[in-house]
Amino acid sequence: MAVTSVTPHCGTLSSGDFIWTSRDHLRSRPSLKPSFRRRIHRWSVSGSNCRSEMSTPSPLPALPDRRIIVGCGGITIDYLATVAAFPRPDDKIRSTSSKIQGGGNVGNTLTGVARLGLAPRLISKIAKDAQGTFALSELERDGVDTSYTVVSPEGNSPFTYIIVDNETKTRTCIHTPGYPEMRPSDLPQSTLLSALDGARLAYFDVRLHETAIVVAHEAARMNIPILVDAERRREGLDDLLNLANYVVCSENFPQEWTEAPSTPRALLTMLLKLPRMKFVIVTLGERGCIMLERAPEGTLETEKIDVDSLLATLNEKADTENQMPTCISSENMTLTCDGVGSISGRMIVGTAEKIAPAELVDSTGAGDAFIAGILYGLCAGMTAEKMLPFAACVAAANCRALGARTGLPFRTDPHLVPFLL
Repeated sequence: MAVTSVTPHCGTLSSGDFIWTSRDHLRSRPSLKPSFRRRIHRWSVSGSNCRSEMSTPSPLPALPDRRIIVGCGGITIDYLATVAAFPRPDDKIRSTSSKIQGGGNVGNTLTGVARLGLAPRLISKIAKDAQGTFALSELERDGVDTSYTVVSPEGNSPFTYIIVDNETKTRTCIHTPGYPEMRPSDLPQSTLLSALDGARLAYFDVRLHETAIVVAHEAARMNIPILVDAERRREGLDDLLNLANYVVCSENFPQEWTEAPSTPRALLTMLLKLPRMKFVIVTLGERGCIMLERAPEGTLETEKIDVDSLLATLNEKADTENQMPTCISSENMTLTCDGVGSISGRMIVGTAEKIAPAELVDSTGAGDAFIAGILYGLCAGMTAEKMLPFAACVAAANCRALGARTGLPFRTDPHLVPFLL
């Protein structure tokens, strides 16, 4: 796909703040004061519409040298039905559209990273039934290596009914677990070592927890960084968090896990309790995300600031009017909270892409798509200021189609290209 040239533009930021936004957005907002414009770090695509203004092709850079992602978790089949409005008890209604598609957090995320050009390997278990066969064949068509997935000759594969409400733009999931469950004995040591050989990252959705913990310990022993999807409390989660280098949380999880009175305090508490963790991200849906990142060892101590106050300051500066996702970050500081403690690190606030109501189809799998973007960003060595908007774009693309995988973008998508150059 031919695209117009892409050039990063940097501004002088006295406090270390960065915002990723578009040049055309600035042109459309003449009310911005010149002083504010100088504080913006812009990532722009020349021309107002990169789909329609085609010129000399800009070849994408080479893929990361180490791009094998090992994912361990559950996969399912999703039976999706969209309805005009969620039914009342005893109602009989008709769907407006329907789809049968593979699902499950790890399956969705690995499909996402495969389409972005990475090389995912799946450790999971499925039954040798029609649902399991469909799930594996779909993953393989997208480039996911399923050779490390156990296929049980008996039992049933997991599946989920998903009702997508067009009125409220929400979805309701009814999940039926599979049987028999995966056990560590299903994964011989030789197979485990083969799966992890050459891996850049290991990813866990905290399902199949007994096997996941074995895989995570081996990954940690091999110095393979670990990312955990902390969607909700599950059995084995704490053991995986203790081994994690990166964590992506749902909105309510940090406070539920720490019992802290605010999200910033909860994120600080997590970094204090989990010394291996380099960063934690909490996703906030259409309100974007917050990332707390530990400073590298040897970083000089700077001014102290309360994490709640820092979030308030960053939220005031965030560009919430921009249609495309943006990102604003603090400098490395001593982040504190009374009664909790302090660390040296920084906070980054990312906004979400604004999706027109007519374009918003289904939020199923948006979090999995976001994590796919984070995994790619880590493999590619992206800065947080580049990685968070990139992941937000991946998630937004997925929300424009029915199901958790239909809208997952490919690496050549014009909306993603500017982040890859």
